[in-house]
Amino acid sequence: MPTTTFTIEEKYTYLDGLRDYHQSEALPGANPIAQNNPQVGPYKLVTESLSGSAFASPRAASSQTWLYRVSASLNRGKYVPYSSELTSAGEKEGPLIYDPNYLTWKDFGMEPGYDWVTSQKVICQSGDIAIKTGLAYSVYAATKHMPPNSAFLSSDGDYLIVPQSGALDIHTEFGNILLRPCEIAVIPRGVKYQVNLVGGPARGYICELFHGHYQLPELGTLGSSGLANPRDFQVPKAIFDGTVSDGVATCEAVDWTVIRKFNGKLFSCTQGQTPFDVAAWHGTYYPYKYDLGRFNVIGSLLYDHPDPSIFTVLTAPSYREPGTALVDFAVFPPRWQVMEDTYWLPPFHMNTMSEFIGMIMKEADPSGDLVFKPFGAMMTRPMTPHGSTKKEHEEERTKEFKPKKIATEPFLAFLFESEVMMGITEAGLKNVESM
Repeated sequence: MPTTTFTIEEKYTYLDGLRDYHQSEALPGANPIAQNNPQVGPYKLVTESLSGSAFASPRAASSQTWLYRVSASLNRGKYVPYSSELTSAGEKEGPLIYDPNYLTWKDFGMEPGYDWVTSQKVICQSGDIAIKTGLAYSVYAATKHMPPNSAFLSSDGDYLIVPQSGALDIHTEFGNILLRPCEIAVIPRGVKYQVNLVGGPARGYICELFHGHYQLPELGTLGSSGLANPRDFQVPKAIFDGTVSDGVATCEAVDWTVIRKFNGKLFSCTQGQTPFDVAAWHGTYYPYKYDLGRFNVIGSLLYDHPDPSIFTVLTAPSYREPGTALVDFAVFPPRWQVMEDTYWLPPFHMNTMSEFIGMIMKEADPSGDLVFKPFGAMMTRPMTPHGSTKKEHEEERTKEFKPKKIATEPFLAFLFESEVMMGITEAGLKNVESM
């Protein structure tokens, strides 16, 4: 069966399908029929709209969702700078460094005492958050849950989360997601969520997209299916953290802290109840996850091998040139190599795109040991030559051609490929080696 065998069992159920118009109810009948904004909603819920695109966006690109909740997000205190002695999520200091060499990070490391928010470190970045251009690559290395009665959201962009080791229990306004290594999740900009650890430390990678949204790549002559199929993406079902009394939905009056990333800085506010008070929702703008084991690999059956774009799971078009991506997320899963009279290794290459490659651990031991590898990366700069070593090259030119299954090791490689030059942050300069 083309799915990943996980060491941590799934505990939630989901809706299936990406870019579909979904609807979900934690309370029966909480979604109003036909209209979006009734004068008084079922259970006396408040109607709130969450827009991930302009109102007049083409229908195919429209990202809008209606939420039905106990209290509007407006009912909160003033946002103030978030005080923390730890590294802020997405906050960079000093100028970006542009090194033309081939860069490697052997291990980003992990220190105790950090949670999902405080452990995030931007490694490299491009563009300008304020005008919604560019993206950032970050790592996280959490050893504890987020504080009780706290939530996080990013106003800056969509989070593509790639766990390397350890599982995350993500409680969002839309419902719950269990995220494990060999799965990815996307949390859209503006969605509030809380992250707890499952069984121990967790770490991984984040690609935050400041411009547009992730989408499935076009298939062209491949036809109607292949690569990452829409039906395999999983969307959380509504979960209501409240009660119903005399037909009215209510939540306990208790203070919560909402931490918000805004233009790379952290702010926080307090509100008098849980932000997870959504009893129903419907729309096209929502978080989701995907099991990379379901990726349907395409390859050559006779000679040569196609470009690595055939491994694209999700893409974010740049809209500047057809077929060019602000970033592609690709994965290199187990697959058969059968090509005849062909150099099987990736060819020597100079690429107009920048390539950031990391590793996912398929079978993680989330014990108390804080050193579980791999947790590094390598990045090739635009037009920087890269390829195999001399030894690998000579072995490849003399080997016998037999069908072979490759990439079956306990690790899975992934790629962030972007059209832009990524600048290295101060945090990214630590433990980096250039070649």
